[in-house]
Amino acid sequence: MRQHADNPVHWREWTEDALAEAAERDVPILLSIGYAACHWCHVMAHESFEDDEVAAAMNNGFVCIKVDREERPDLDAVYMNATVALTGQGGWPMTCFLTPDGRPFFCGTYYPKAGFLELLAAVGDTWRSRRAEVEEASDHIAGELRARAAGLPGGGPAVEAGLCDAAASAVLADFDAVRGGFGGAPKFPPSALSEALLRHHERTGSAETLAAVERTCDAMARGGIYDQLGGGFARYSVDAAWVVPHFEKMLYDNALLLRLYAHWARRTGSALAVRVTAETAGFLIDALGDGGMFTSSLDADTDGVEGLTYVWTPAQLTEVLGPDDGAWAADVLGVTAEGTFEHGASVLQLLRDPDDVERFARVRAALAAARSERPQPGRDDKVVTAWNGLAITALAEASVALGRSDLLDAAVAGASRLVELHVVDGRLRRASLGGRVGESAGILEDHAMLATGLLTLYTVTGEPSWLRAASRLLDVAVEHFADPEVPGRWFDTADDAEKLMVRPSDPMDGATPSGASSMAEALQLAAHLTGSPTYLEAASETLASATPILAKAPRAGGHWLTVAEAAVRGPIQIAVACDPASSELLGAARRLAPGGAVVVGGPADSSELLAGRDRVRGADAAYVCRGQVCDLPVTTTAELAVALGVPV
Repeated sequence: MRQHADNPVHWREWTEDALAEAAERDVPILLSIGYAACHWCHVMAHESFEDDEVAAAMNNGFVCIKVDREERPDLDAVYMNATVALTGQGGWPMTCFLTPDGRPFFCGTYYPKAGFLELLAAVGDTWRSRRAEVEEASDHIAGELRARAAGLPGGGPAVEAGLCDAAASAVLADFDAVRGGFGGAPKFPPSALSEALLRHHERTGSAETLAAVERTCDAMARGGIYDQLGGGFARYSVDAAWVVPHFEKMLYDNALLLRLYAHWARRTGSALAVRVTAETAGFLIDALGDGGMFTSSLDADTDGVEGLTYVWTPAQLTEVLGPDDGAWAADVLGVTAEGTFEHGASVLQLLRDPDDVERFARVRAALAAARSERPQPGRDDKVVTAWNGLAITALAEASVALGRSDLLDAAVAGASRLVELHVVDGRLRRASLGGRVGESAGILEDHAMLATGLLTLYTVTGEPSWLRAASRLLDVAVEHFADPEVPGRWFDTADDAEKLMVRPSDPMDGATPSGASSMAEALQLAAHLTGSPTYLEAASETLASATPILAKAPRAGGHWLTVAEAAVRGPIQIAVACDPASSELLGAARRLAPGGAVVVGGPADSSELLAGRDRVRGADAAYVCRGQVCDLPVTTTAELAVALGVPV
């Protein structure tokens, strides 16, 4: 909304007053949905929304409503489903024409100025002269959307090892063994799928699964999708080889990838994984951090030009580094005379490991300093609860993987500020800006992802307040988002939220895990930390409801597979009776634990998992359980590694 504040279009927010105005004027609603870092949203804004002729047509014939999809994902979900149903595809900017009560009758995405003017005229004429057809079409579309919102069919297979193995095999069938990742161009970072496959490897020992994860993570980290100077990942690659990115950088992508690379680093000790984990954590804190919390994104464009900040020519390298270092850097970083991007410029890649590590560090520092003097992409300073939850989880896990307390401090600071600002009168809000919380209510993913972050902080810090705060969020979610008639089904909006044409309920994982799969993870973790049968039953029912996804469309269920792997394996619980401030055994437990394992440490009876469990003959003791089956306690790192089946 801030980006469009100076448009000659009379934009309204989505409110009852705006809908009432459309009814009073007897005109359709023109609903435009986008987000701050969206390249084609900027293009359509420059071509049409900043144009007086187009604005006049919009203002005269419609009530124009602008929505940020990141602040109102409930509206985005409803009208994206309509757009896909009507056109066969979706995307942003999304352009929908609605009746005054919100029923869509025509939807599309980006339109150039001439085509958009023709569309405005055609829709206006149809509304005035063929109203009965508009009403019939909007009724039909609304009915179809309500039918689709009925949820997944029941009767899926049981949650067991065979289901996970079959899902992993189906995913691997689409693996690009040459370039990493899945499918062709455009290629998106498969963060959830890769995390699930890494956990599958930990359960099964499958070399094929681990190889797929390592090939993908290695290719992304060396490709242009990764910022070789500043750290952090772009949204996606326009090609299948990760060379040319769509340059926007999203908090949610980088949080999910930080968690994945931290897990890879912890599991294998890969030097590349360790470096990328550290640099991506640094990107989150330095580039997206704001008052302890984390902002949403960096734009794809700089001064209206995509990639302007990031690309290089050989001459520019020489100008910054001199002829010798410039030629060496061009060879290492893939900068050619022909270029890999536009106008002879190249996106930086790591084509080979440098033969001189100190020289490489010096070159990177010099290029980064020179790049900082260039115009920089804009930042969307909106703080989204769910994505901050992902960042808190990732930073806490990265702190364990790298042994860095500063990353844990960043996670704690973010969680503290988020809970303080975004919980209002006991209910969670979706977003804030500049330290002021918005009015939009938190949705399912906000509750689930923040709860997981707080639970992760509890396992790493042992601070009970995080467990209490997470439990409050989960209790609210169970009360207001669970379907009382269908066990395991969740709505994405609360039962007391604004009533839309359809109450969204989408269990499929997309660019981020779905609210439902995220809730399954949070409930599963909370159940084993608290011993709550309510959480355990809800987690089991939620996971069981999604097995049709794992059986029929596993690439749309990466996070579901992650949760299912934990359920099949146990999940593993490691309780270490110790002084958590100084225990080497607790540190080893956190380092050696498989993905999704629950690790807590402290004196006897200090938590549910340490009830009745004490040190053994004066030594710190680790109690390892899988589900409801426990091993004898162990007192050394070597014994713990054997119990977990991992190398020391």
